[in-house]
Amino acid sequence: MKAFEWVIGKFSIDMGIDLGTANTLVCIPNEGIVLNEPSVVAVKKGTNEVLLNGNAVGLQAKDMLGKTPGSIQAIRPLKNGVIADFEVTEKMLRYFIRKVHNRSVLVRPRIVIAIPSGITAVERRAVINSAERAGARKVYLVSEPMAAGIGAGMPVADPQASMIVDIGGGTTEVAVMSLFGLVHCESIRVAGDHLDEAIVNYMRRNYNLLIGDQTAERIKMALGSASPLEKELEMEVAGRDLMIGLPRRTLVTSVEIREALLEPVTSIIQTIRTTLENTPPELASDLVNEGITLCGGGALLRGLDKIIEQEVQLPVRVAEDPLSCVARGTGEFLNQLDLYSRVLESGADEQAA
Repeated sequence: MKAFEWVIGKFSIDMGIDLGTANTLVCIPNEGIVLNEPSVVAVKKGTNEVLLNGNAVGLQAKDMLGKTPGSIQAIRPLKNGVIADFEVTEKMLRYFIRKVHNRSVLVRPRIVIAIPSGITAVERRAVINSAERAGARKVYLVSEPMAAGIGAGMPVADPQASMIVDIGGGTTEVAVMSLFGLVHCESIRVAGDHLDEAIVNYMRRNYNLLIGDQTAERIKMALGSASPLEKELEMEVAGRDLMIGLPRRTLVTSVEIREALLEPVTSIIQTIRTTLENTPPELASDLVNEGITLCGGGALLRGLDKIIEQEVQLPVRVAEDPLSCVARGTGEFLNQLDLYSRVLESGADEQAA
């Protein structure tokens, strides 16, 4: 059996997947990130048939969000870090696996998938089933904080504390790790999507202007901040006037958007505080020097590291290439499966349980 696995392995391209609410990244050992596309699928309404012969996935589908006619639906099959639409997630995974693997369907890859630490056994099983039905030979699951820590180059195997804050699209994971284990972890469903939602609500409340999620995301990237900027910014925003129902433009400043983002940013900081309060004292003392590492798309919010540093009085750094930390971590797991096997769950483990 081992000889057969070795032969199959020679022809298979094993991959690590960061199956995110907003984006899906695929990492191949020794090659790095080979795919980074939105977790969006365009389907015929009522049938879940993927458009363009099954290829309306990722970048092609994101352009359709909020702009489709009644017969077409552009959907995000993951919500708050978990699978909301099993069938569409399977089709999306199959498309990404086929795009990266590009080999005979008889040779199926081993896949490591990062999942939020707070999801249930049923939600974990759904991820494994989706990946297996999408074409995986064997599926391993790893918690997102552990994958992020390894991808960020943190010493998670050492007998000392490493603290990661992974702010994704659907969830924020805050964890203290030591000796390949999660000492304490908090997972909240407040992250990048909720920042966008806060901007949509602010524009509606203060300007009577209805904007779409993609517009809110552009505002967040252009103006978003968690602490005052040296030079405050402004941009023109277009949407639909809720009073007269017609399109309208207005000028918005970074000061206003910072106010809009205050509530979700405060929730993230409170989660960091809770995690620190539940960390054993010997490990907490390590963090005085080691500090906190931020990763995920939310880590790019201007001034977030500064405001967290002020609030918790610990050094805070943003990981190098924070968007790809989790995916790079899954690739590292594949590189050293024997070393990391005890922190991975597999489909076989689930069935045994």
